[in-house]
Amino acid sequence: METYQKYALITGATSGIGFELAKLFAHHNYNLVIVARSQEELDMTAIKLELFGMDVIKIAKDLFKRDEVFSLCDEIKKEGIEIDVLVNDAGQGVCGEFKDTDIERELNIVNLNICATVILTKYFVKDMISRGRGRILNLGSVADKIPGPWQSVYHATKAFVQSFTTAIREELKGTGVTLTSLMPAVTDTDFFNKAGMNESTTMPDKEAMAKPADVAMDGFNALMAGEDRVISGLKNKTQVNMSSAIPNGVAAHKVHKQQKQVENH
Repeated sequence: METYQKYALITGATSGIGFELAKLFAHHNYNLVIVARSQEELDMTAIKLELFGMDVIKIAKDLFKRDEVFSLCDEIKKEGIEIDVLVNDAGQGVCGEFKDTDIERELNIVNLNICATVILTKYFVKDMISRGRGRILNLGSVADKIPGPWQSVYHATKAFVQSFTTAIREELKGTGVTLTSLMPAVTDTDFFNKAGMNESTTMPDKEAMAKPADVAMDGFNALMAGEDRVISGLKNKTQVNMSSAIPNGVAAHKVHKQQKQVENH
């Protein structure tokens, strides 16, 4: 009797939370479709993931570009692969006051954090509904709870992801398809290097950062349980609950004031 082959599609799978999620899915007998910009990084990552004994399909795409996101969907369709789990992990940010930051960089971030998530969700959710089963994990952030001076575009994109995920989840009730939002706080990944934040004095020590493996486990467990969202880490849950009681304008002013004080020293 032929065994059903499960596939998980994971963007941003070559490092950080995405890589840890890929390991978890492989450990739980999912074949993988991993996506990143660098073919070299994909090749190196696949070697590690193939140790779990599962099939690993590597697709190099620049998800900053919408046409390459659509091309990714077409390529998977041509291969005849049915995606059981979609993980929209890839995301970036940039640090600086909006008047000074590069508009092209920020539009690319919008394309990656928002447009790629919407396109992939739209494409694969239809097949999931027709089969009566499927799971989607979208990487949100505790940053979605307040406006973020010095990271205004990033915070706004994560607010979109949370709203989008919650809305589509409601629409899909009873279809067998679930959406879950994973909301980590500061995690020890390459995000801060790419955002140009490594030299910022507001950066916490590595010891205070969450471990990608712990965040991934929280997300995996919530996804498999069909939960609507998970805030990774007990301390983060408390902070999010407290921030919800503070008006957005007050929270934004506090964050901006702290950042300005740091920059002036």
